[in-house]
Amino acid sequence: MIRILLVDDHAVVRQGFRMILGAQPDMEIVGEAGNGREAISQAAELQPDVVVMDVAMPELNGIEATRRIAESSPRARVLALSMHKDSVYVREILRAGAKGYLLKESIDVDLLTAVRALAKGEGYLSPAVSEAVLSDYRKHVTDPLDLLSSREREVLQLIAEGKTNKEIAGALNLSVYTVDAHRGRIMEKLNLHSAGELVRFAVRKGLID
Repeated sequence: MIRILLVDDHAVVRQGFRMILGAQPDMEIVGEAGNGREAISQAAELQPDVVVMDVAMPELNGIEATRRIAESSPRARVLALSMHKDSVYVREILRAGAKGYLLKESIDVDLLTAVRALAKGEGYLSPAVSEAVLSDYRKHVTDPLDLLSSREREVLQLIAEGKTNKEIAGALNLSVYTVDAHRGRIMEKLNLHSAGELVRFAVRKGLID
């Protein structure tokens, strides 16, 4: 049986996946998560074979969640789901450790093919994105995001979502001074000089919509 964890911030979308995948004799839904943080803890606890992961989620996006699952639960293979054909989204999540990328418009049959491919240790890319991705992926082997620690990437997303230092401190259980220090280091490492530049950088990297 292929053990599957479903991650999407919309319950109705998860329900749809559950109906498609749960009807297969070789697949079992072992858990569901509504955001990136839940996904990380569920993957560690349930040890699924495949994590079906929405890319754009609030609080902690699918890219960062994938990066952490790849570190903490390496046997779980992540299949990223996105509405975006834009190669930037694909590149970021593949670099984070995803083994497959599926466009939401091509769900049904492709979803089953993709899940089975990942369970066998293969990769899967939606045909509509694969060629663009391969040429783009070869061009971008270094990336400023690699300069940031996992915590700094998390702080970057929350700043880009418009959260204040105080709100970020509350969300991450840090002091305001620590958040301010992270913000300073992020700006320095990425050579950015304002909150606006930071937001544009995060949008460009597919961290926020």
